Amino acid sequence: MAAKRVLLVDDDQSIIEVQKMYFEKEGYQVSACMQGDKAVDAFKTFDPDIIVLDLMLPGMDGNDICREIRKISDVPIIMLTARTDTLDKIIGLELGADDYVPKPFEPKELLARVKAVLRRSDKKPAASDKPASEDSGKEIISYPGFVVDKARYVVTVDGEEIYMPPKELELLFFLASNPDRVFTREQLLENVWGYEFYGESRTVDVHIKRIREKIEKPGSNQSWAIRTIWSKGYKFETK
Repeated sequence: MAAKRVLLVDDDQSIIEVQKMYFEKEGYQVSACMQGDKAVDAFKTFDPDIIVLDLMLPGMDGNDICREIRKISDVPIIMLTARTDTLDKIIGLELGADDYVPKPFEPKELLARVKAVLRRSDKKPAASDKPASEDSGKEIISYPGFVVDKARYVVTVDGEEIYMPPKELELLFFLASNPDRVFTREQLLENVWGYEFYGESRTVDVHIKRIREKIEKPGSNQSWAIRTIWSKGYKFETK
């Protein structure tokens, strides 16, 4: 099996060196970029399997890089930042980042996050892997006026196709596949993101908020909804 490729984007040479040492020890191919305005070109040239992207960069910040890459690719992105502002994390997740790791961080934890995100990414079905009819039988969840097609990564509400970043769609698919069952944030992190709980429950909350804004229409007669169960978690409720 070919080694996974990791693109590191950070303007701190010491952080680059430490990350590179850990990833190469685990058998990854590593490329590094220290200029924000060169990161998108580095992505196109190296074609990585995952990007570890710092938020604060010279030339172009991590959010803008994430936005530009999301226009052309669904490659997994893990954001790094020394900021503690929750808003920064929310913005990164809304732009399509798959995970968010605050600085300072333990290299082993970052490595675990990368492995987990890659595991989730590897499970995504390619359009050419199976006939469309076979995919549709296993990868579609439907309710009145609502369809989640994981084979094509499309959500349809009342006949309207809605754009959703991969992680939002996977979270919605998981909840809709288990109607009326309550899941804690920790369980959702483990089942959708693929890693054990590290204390970042806000990740789930942000994604749920964005999903609700896209699929729930106030005043409509929708027979389904994502419900918050206080002190517990979330469930996909059917009426």
